Amino acid sequence: MSKSLPYSVKDVHYDNAKFRHRSPLKVLSQSLLTLNTKRDYASCSTGKFLILILVFGIACLMLMGTKIPNDSPLNEKGKVTFVGGLRLGRLLRKPPRIPPRLSPDEGQLKDNTTNGPKWAARQQSVKEAFDYAWSGYRKFAMGYDELMPISQRGVDGLGGLGATVVDALDTAMIMGHGNIVSEAGSWVEAHLLERISLKGQVNLFETTIRVLGGLLSAYHLSGGDHGPKPDVYLNVAKDLADRLLSAFNSSPTAVPYSDVILRESTAHPAPGGMSSTAEVASVQLEFNYLSAVSGDPKYSTEAMKVLAHIKTLPKTEGLVPIYISPHSGEFVGDNIRLGSRGDSYYEYLIKVWLQQGGKMNGNFTYLHHMYTEAMKGVRHLLVRKSIPKGLVFVGELPYGSKGEFSPKMDHLVCFLPGTLALGATKGLTKEKALAENLLSFEDLENLKLAEDLAKACFEMYEVTATGLAPEIAYFHTEEYSEDGLEGGNKSSAYAKDIIIKHADRHNLLRPETVESLFVLYRITKDTKYREQGWQIFQAFEKHTKVKSGGYTSLDDVTEVPPHRRDKMETFFLGETLKYLYLLFGDDSVIPLDKFVFNTEAHPLPIRNN
Repeated sequence: MSKSLPYSVKDVHYDNAKFRHRSPLKVLSQSLLTLNTKRDYASCSTGKFLILILVFGIACLMLMGTKIPNDSPLNEKGKVTFVGGLRLGRLLRKPPRIPPRLSPDEGQLKDNTTNGPKWAARQQSVKEAFDYAWSGYRKFAMGYDELMPISQRGVDGLGGLGATVVDALDTAMIMGHGNIVSEAGSWVEAHLLERISLKGQVNLFETTIRVLGGLLSAYHLSGGDHGPKPDVYLNVAKDLADRLLSAFNSSPTAVPYSDVILRESTAHPAPGGMSSTAEVASVQLEFNYLSAVSGDPKYSTEAMKVLAHIKTLPKTEGLVPIYISPHSGEFVGDNIRLGSRGDSYYEYLIKVWLQQGGKMNGNFTYLHHMYTEAMKGVRHLLVRKSIPKGLVFVGELPYGSKGEFSPKMDHLVCFLPGTLALGATKGLTKEKALAENLLSFEDLENLKLAEDLAKACFEMYEVTATGLAPEIAYFHTEEYSEDGLEGGNKSSAYAKDIIIKHADRHNLLRPETVESLFVLYRITKDTKYREQGWQIFQAFEKHTKVKSGGYTSLDDVTEVPPHRRDKMETFFLGETLKYLYLLFGDDSVIPLDKFVFNTEAHPLPIRNN
């Protein structure tokens, strides 16, 4: 008969019981029952008699001892001593509670100075950068969607709703920038309703995540100390959402059209007729929260129809193509990727489930199942290692699972480490989740993958001459290589692993990597993520800061000095600087088990929080 393995299935459910205190009676009984000789002795009358004598003797010893008076110097406080110097406390003393072991790396990197002066100073530097970015926008582009800092003018590329104002508003609130909150809030109160009623075409997705999400987060975070009262933000949000609903109401299926004419409250499909999967499946957090605070279920009802419909469609191991038709309701094409047009679909599966109460709300269990299946598909079909150094990355399947694998990874994919970590621990720290036995084997796999992918994302920065990542990278594999396309930092250990094509070398001040660094730091408490975030922030300061005010995107991160593009995207204030600020700050500010961030970094409260 084969011996059982050292760690059997029942040990998995044992939790940390071996570290728990047990009663003296349980200790004694378990010791007697597990004696190696019990089968021999207990099977005969003599053995049973000897065991009985042993138990009786110990009982007599405990009951017949003579207690030393309390005032005796021999008696220590809190301990009962018996004749012969035998202490009952020592005899029945509970074994010490041994904490679970940490690996050497985890032990060394445990952060004991979370709120120390170094990190407070670095957080202040991010706050000053936000002030500098806002000052440039206010000076040259107030009321426009975006700032062109080199040209010193504003531009409307997102429908003319003052997207930077709304995107930056909750960042200013979190940072305690009262003056900026007053300026931005006053602009919203004075101008945004009129803008919404007069403007033409906007994109459903971009307007929802930036403007609607920004208004709702401001509503939740605002205390009315600076700027208008919270209801101002809510009323504007409802007016905007009522018009955006036409994208759902106009479509013949559950899949909304992509474009909305605000002043007419009408909608139509994008040129070509297709919608992006990520776009139609990444508006639910915002519409759900609006229904919760307005008391009107129509917003949530329409948005959630999309995910319920996608649940019924065929998938490839949980993975889906990046296009979907609002006319037929079916996926179009075979292109599978977690970069542009695919990314936030996977992000919202787990975040909507968390927002709606997670395990406490069985109505949305299907979202967790879809997420779990998709992450299995990612690990099986999309994860590879580069050569020669073995960076773990996520590639693409441009022609579906039966076509060739592409070792291409957008910077946008760097949202995934944070999402994987959040999905594993549900916002709790890894230490707490382990202590409470909340992590399954699959959760631990996903958490390990999150840390491996975060390394690849950071090396996309480290490998370049500027220390800033390109928009797209390719990874050197046995099947794919190109010479002469390194990032410019020859001292990088991964210079041969990462390939950057000329058309992909721009940097748009994107937030995805620092987002994942923030989430992973909160969950693992590993200070390397803070140090990496600080390194990235310094590179932004060095290469993207414009003397007249604001920050700019770059044309080529592999050259120093880099050529500049003349655009400060709204998400630099709304996401990148927000995540950096939170990375260097206290965990009690926007805790991950009480808030979910929409895909534009606007925090919305989890149900019942």
